[in-house]
Amino acid sequence: MKNLGLNEIRQLFLDFFESKGHTVESSYSLVPQQDKSLLLINAGMAPLKNYFTGAETPPNVRMATCQKCIRTGDIENIGHTARHATFFEMLGNFSFGEYFKEESLKWGWEFVTEWLEMDPNLLWGTVYEEDDEAYDIWKDVIKLPEERLVRLGKKDNFWEIGTGPCGPCSEIYFDRGPAYGCGAPDCKPGCDCDRYLEFWNHVFTQFNRDENGEYHLLDKKNIDTGMGLERIACILQGVDSIFDVDTIRAILERVEEISGKKFGVLKANDVSIRIITDHVRSVTFMVSDGILPNNEGRGYVLRRLLRRAARHGKLLGIKGSFLAELSGTVIDLSREGYPEMEQRRDYIRKIIEIEEDRFQQTLDQGLSILQSDIAAMTEANETILTGDKAFRLYDTYGFPLDLTKEILEEKGLTVDEVGFLNEMELQRERARSARGEGDELGWEGDPLSALPAEITSTFKGYDTLEMNAELLAISTEQSLNEELTAPAKARLVLRETPFYPEGGGQVGDKGIITSEDGAVFTVHDTKKGTGGMIVHVGELEKGILKRGQALTAKVDQDLRLDTARNHTATHLLHKALRSVLGAHVDQAGSLVDPHKLRFDFTHFQHMTPEEIKAVEDQVNAQIFAPHQVETFYSSVKEAKEMGATALFGEKYGEVVRVVKAGDYSIELCGGTHLDNTSKVSALKITSEGGVAAGVRRIEAVTGRNFYALYKKLENQVEKTSEVLKTPQHDLIKKAENLMEEHKNLQKELQELKNKLAAGSIDELMAKAKNIKGMNVVTAKIDGADSDMLKDIGDRLKDKLENAVVVLGTPSGDKALFVVMAAPGAIALGAHAGNIIKAVAKVAGGGGGGTPHMAQAGGKDPSKVEEAVNKAIEVLEA
Repeated sequence: MKNLGLNEIRQLFLDFFESKGHTVESSYSLVPQQDKSLLLINAGMAPLKNYFTGAETPPNVRMATCQKCIRTGDIENIGHTARHATFFEMLGNFSFGEYFKEESLKWGWEFVTEWLEMDPNLLWGTVYEEDDEAYDIWKDVIKLPEERLVRLGKKDNFWEIGTGPCGPCSEIYFDRGPAYGCGAPDCKPGCDCDRYLEFWNHVFTQFNRDENGEYHLLDKKNIDTGMGLERIACILQGVDSIFDVDTIRAILERVEEISGKKFGVLKANDVSIRIITDHVRSVTFMVSDGILPNNEGRGYVLRRLLRRAARHGKLLGIKGSFLAELSGTVIDLSREGYPEMEQRRDYIRKIIEIEEDRFQQTLDQGLSILQSDIAAMTEANETILTGDKAFRLYDTYGFPLDLTKEILEEKGLTVDEVGFLNEMELQRERARSARGEGDELGWEGDPLSALPAEITSTFKGYDTLEMNAELLAISTEQSLNEELTAPAKARLVLRETPFYPEGGGQVGDKGIITSEDGAVFTVHDTKKGTGGMIVHVGELEKGILKRGQALTAKVDQDLRLDTARNHTATHLLHKALRSVLGAHVDQAGSLVDPHKLRFDFTHFQHMTPEEIKAVEDQVNAQIFAPHQVETFYSSVKEAKEMGATALFGEKYGEVVRVVKAGDYSIELCGGTHLDNTSKVSALKITSEGGVAAGVRRIEAVTGRNFYALYKKLENQVEKTSEVLKTPQHDLIKKAENLMEEHKNLQKELQELKNKLAAGSIDELMAKAKNIKGMNVVTAKIDGADSDMLKDIGDRLKDKLENAVVVLGTPSGDKALFVVMAAPGAIALGAHAGNIIKAVAKVAGGGGGGTPHMAQAGGKDPSKVEEAVNKAIEVLEA
């Protein structure tokens, strides 16, 4: 068989199925799109689920992909075995109701025997024990000898998850030879030994399993195959471990170089080298797809992988950060199949660098605390770290639970995971309370999902804001309805609509839907439903609506125009940010509504005032230019050749909508826009700040909201001018003069305070009381602040031997106290922190400090004199 590199195998597979009429799609993002059931894409078919269910129409009934996947279920095995990995690539060919078993198996055999030149005598097939159809195809069509064809049970060769589509499967195995076997005479696929290696699974989705466990034949049968790219590379390259596959081995060798440790010498080092090799692949691909490290969801998966790899670097003796550099090796080896990684090289490196540096800063401190906890457990003869201590390491020092578990396991200890999860839930509850209750339109168990696939909507709102439309469906939260009587909250589906459904960062349109007989339905929001439906969410305020009725749909023109201003301005802003800050800037999220625009972008430090001004000036220059805004459709390839910017991690079809503002900005976008940049009127950036590691956020206003902001600021200037009794054109000069005057007065005041303090020192010293060898001064000082009290206390402490100074002052509706003790007084038993607790308590307050100095506040300023005298009692006692 051919000894092929991993990148060669990937390309051969895609070329083969393209020759069989399949549409070859590039890998979908690791971030699931419109699928809340998955945190990360974990299988080749996962991004295609809506094509299998019929909720969406595929670009072709035949498709083939090489899909990036992440699985972390076996993370504790990573590094300890030669076959476990968190990141892998899945080759797959798919048929949506077109070809079936014979074509799938024939093409599979053709690819492995002719294109990969694998020895047919070393290949075996398995089928589900009741699947005579697949058995006969192997035997009669492919001519696989029956002695190499095995029937297996449901556990091995039937694919199903609960209810829904399912079916038998057939797998292709490779015979690695007797050296890997158990020696049993009947050894064959299905045996637990390592001789027979399954590498390609063909799933025949032909049944629907109902809630009673009954299987019903599907009208349209599907094919879903999956072949692990790393696994087939192992076979073709004649290696036993995925870590010996050419591209992965190259990363491992770079880890050897950085660490100075050779693989295969010491088992503990081998584990660390494998973990780093695997995890840096996952981390690099995840960041490339726009995932950022944080403490929630997929961001947490990224963080725990990165930090686990960083910690194993430390175990290998690597000093400082190294993963950012190593990510460059991953990109060099992967860019052939994933060219977008090269385009995002600097971005990927910077995100990993920031997170790794942040972890390095807390790693030693966290490890020190964990070692202290372990020592305390050992002394107390305990073996379980409490959940609250594990959570503190997670919450304060960024230690993922897995990392804490791993370190404990090395010492033969465990962690109370239930207690940890309880602490996590308490934190989430606090966060939920802080956020308050939101108004979520969840519509769980959505009745609209039961509608036939042919119920779809067509968006006409690019060209019109008002049109006649047929009412296809009415839904309340509980059910589908034939008619609806006011008042009632509901959702409507129209055959054609001018209402834009929320998507691409743009909010859904609002407006009204009316009938000739007086019904009025107010649309509060517009959303995308399943299967191409556009759903109008709102309330019937008057009349009756009936399914099939002719209606008039009218979008709120003012709100749509405000939204379009903000959306067109967002494109100009994106371009200006790249121009001012650099090509590393990518869109990381956006919100466009009638009131403002919010734009998240990749950048690694706060913007300076000069940069913000430069971006704002550039956007406004393009608004005033002005530019015609064109929208047209194009192939993805042609659009990218024109220089069109695509959204980070977004998956586009073959035909895309392009929005072009003169020669300045060109982006792929499905949103609604102005026809000329001048209609934006003007843009004002209202805020800039960070939202995550390597991600900044700008908020801005345009059009009517810009004018409202201008009027607000103008009103503030007028009021300021009135208060200062100064013409507006002299306000700056007036402010400068006032600040200078204030500065001089502050200086004079401080000088007076110093004189006052110096003058009172002798008087206070004369009132000192000797208590058990200590010179104690207690005094109420009017008109002082905490700094003045400390200044007087320092002077008295320097002049009196074994001094204890207790001072207080009324300050508005509060009391302030300072206690100081000289070293000689401390030796005699004085403790400023203990004294002040008793003093402040008299005035209804509290405080504390060191033996030398303490501060406190009180709620009752009338009790200052009584409070400071309390110190005498404390010291005498």
